[in-house]
Amino acid sequence: MHPIPFNKPYITGNETRYIEEAARSGKLSGNGQFTKRCQAFFENKYGFAKCLLTSSCTDALEMAAILLDIQPGDEVIIPSFTFVSTANAFALRGAKIVFADSCPDHPNLDHAGLEALITPRTKAIVPVHYAGMACDMEAIMAIADKHGLWVVEDAAMAVDSYYITRRGEQRPLGGIGHLAAFSFHETKNVTCGEGGMLVINDQRFAARAEIIWEKGANRAAFGRGEVKEYGWVDIGSSFLPSEISAAFLWAQLEQLEEIQQRRRRHSIHYDALLEDCEDKGIVFRPKIPKHAHPNAHSYHLLCRDAAMRSALIAFLKANEVHSASHYRSLHRAVFFNDRHDGRALPHADRYTETLVRLPLYYELNSEDVARVCALVVGWVDENGYTSGAITAD
Repeated sequence: MHPIPFNKPYITGNETRYIEEAARSGKLSGNGQFTKRCQAFFENKYGFAKCLLTSSCTDALEMAAILLDIQPGDEVIIPSFTFVSTANAFALRGAKIVFADSCPDHPNLDHAGLEALITPRTKAIVPVHYAGMACDMEAIMAIADKHGLWVVEDAAMAVDSYYITRRGEQRPLGGIGHLAAFSFHETKNVTCGEGGMLVINDQRFAARAEIIWEKGANRAAFGRGEVKEYGWVDIGSSFLPSEISAAFLWAQLEQLEEIQQRRRRHSIHYDALLEDCEDKGIVFRPKIPKHAHPNAHSYHLLCRDAAMRSALIAFLKANEVHSASHYRSLHRAVFFNDRHDGRALPHADRYTETLVRLPLYYELNSEDVARVCALVVGWVDENGYTSGAITAD
């Protein structure tokens, strides 16, 4: 049997052609025709006010921290169960990171505990849409409005994911907070190897975002003839990607609908084949909140404990199926361990210890999904994991 990797970037076929086109144009350094096409794609398809491609989602988050004028001593609330960039971007500006716990039934930030974490020093909330599943953005925005806080959506995994409002309307993730950050890393649904995007939904940040994006210079405004001289007017860095990366991404975006449809079919197939497993109390499948319409970025299970998770990953690997654990709770990280206020964050720790991600990528086929599920079900039955239900709390 052939190996099944955990992830495999999908190549649409037009990437090389567009890269050659970018090379022939003589404009390679960024903010050329392909950068503009990609930015316009997101602005037009999802109604985002302004988009700026970046070299990574990390860069987009760092831009957000600069735009919010984060200063030493400011407090920023983020979930503990997230990638390190979510915290790093604000820690680099001197912020005190205040970690929130995850929800009992899915890994997103638990908004129910947010207000207890807010102090006079709190400046921003950074909800992370884990696996493309929407946080409860109406609740989070209401809390932010009440306390005069900024909201930055970490939508790294959430391209083409939606939040369903109380009225039943769909709003694209990344278009609700004041700012948002996306990732186009090779593990994401659409990719350019390394890449990201900052979304500016609050026009108060739009002009300055362009300046920060271009090393603190007013190059974009100068190129449009809006200023007479081009010069250094603010802090910033080299956040924009090359046209080579943007050309690759454009080929991906042209196939976004097809990519999404296929990934969603895989996710639905996993759900169907593992339903009996959960009914027997073997594993706990992803719980999708009523307000979420995810993008099938990933498919995960929760095991009974860390030992079961490690053993399952090892068993799958021995059968040439590559799975993965995921984030380590950041409040327990070596860097942050002595900076945490001591609060227990049990749900973040539970996902750290028990979550396993199964293979999910475009070129996976139905036979592959069936093989993965058969291995999971057979292994847990064989090893006596059928007694005692795994619950969501």
